[in-house]
Amino acid sequence: MNIAPTALPEVLLLTPHIFQDARGAFWETWNQRSMQQAGLDRVFVQDNFSLSKKSVVRGIHYQVIQPQGKLVRVTHGAVLDVAVDLRRSSPRFGQYVAVELTGENGQMLWIPEGFGHGFVVLSDVAGFAYKVTDFYSREGERTILWNDPDIAIPWPVDAQAAIVSDKDAKGALLATAEVFA
Repeated sequence: MNIAPTALPEVLLLTPHIFQDARGAFWETWNQRSMQQAGLDRVFVQDNFSLSKKSVVRGIHYQVIQPQGKLVRVTHGAVLDVAVDLRRSSPRFGQYVAVELTGENGQMLWIPEGFGHGFVVLSDVAGFAYKVTDFYSREGERTILWNDPDIAIPWPVDAQAAIVSDKDAKGALLATAEVFA
């Protein structure tokens, strides 16, 4: 597994070694020993999966109670995956990194606690799997508006075409959101 920092150094891009032959392909999506050796020594408590169609935008989600680190990947299809630094004390507060994850490239993104997360589906359908370091907290759940102009993520879908949940459509603006110290 190759692990490299992104423009937000705490957010890591993990690229697996993919073994291909006439039958198809194989790669590891998680190996605790390899990850520990690479410095990603985390305990995951839950695996989640979502299935979404083209132009669905999910996020930008985070928890202020029981913050979650997330290791995210696409099982099939393609998404533009985004992590936003939500730590007010960080020199990169409000900055984001965006990476295209696909079922074919097998890449994963590590999004640590203190960051918001969202994605938009680029393919007809995408399967999205992720491991989290803490359990879901309804009381701690927060959402930043996916198209907040202060963050200015260049989503490859306009507001009229985006398929967004009511919760995500009513997300807070970064300027007034409850975030991390």
